[in-house]
Amino acid sequence: MSENNYHPLQFEKVTSADVARMTEVMKRAFDEDARRHLGEESGGPPGYDNGDFIREWYLGHGAEAFKVLKDGEIIGGANVFVGKDRQNFLGNMFLDPTCQDQGLGTRIWRFVEERFPDTIKWCTETPGFSKRNHHFYVNKCGFHVVRIENPKNPREESYILEKEMTGLPVQEG
Repeated sequence: MSENNYHPLQFEKVTSADVARMTEVMKRAFDEDARRHLGEESGGPPGYDNGDFIREWYLGHGAEAFKVLKDGEIIGGANVFVGKDRQNFLGNMFLDPTCQDQGLGTRIWRFVEERFPDTIKWCTETPGFSKRNHHFYVNKCGFHVVRIENPKNPREESYILEKEMTGLPVQEG
């Protein structure tokens, strides 16, 4: 893995010193999604706005968690739960709204895939209301929707996605 593959991004393991800054970025990312898709000023999973989410899901539960940096500043994060059967779960991925629509999300996903080359299947889920996430995961990263939980409930609907690894690269752009 060449660092140039991800330019201008850098990836480092998350530490407890990163919680406050990552939480600020996560809050902006989730709040933007809530504004865009639900017409609400804020919204996200429990603890997304006070550091509890990062502490629990990035520093706890055995996740391999990375902060995403650009020009030395944290602009996002990703966490992965590695399965014993080579089926891994992308728990969460977020990017500051000021950095979206620049191809950086696909670079983050490429990093994740290359960091875990033995993966035979990726799994993740995303809120049903987040149409941008659906487009990203399906059209940019090669996932397929395999199930929709709590359909037609805007706050509870969840898309369950999977990607079988076939050696195909992530689509640019």
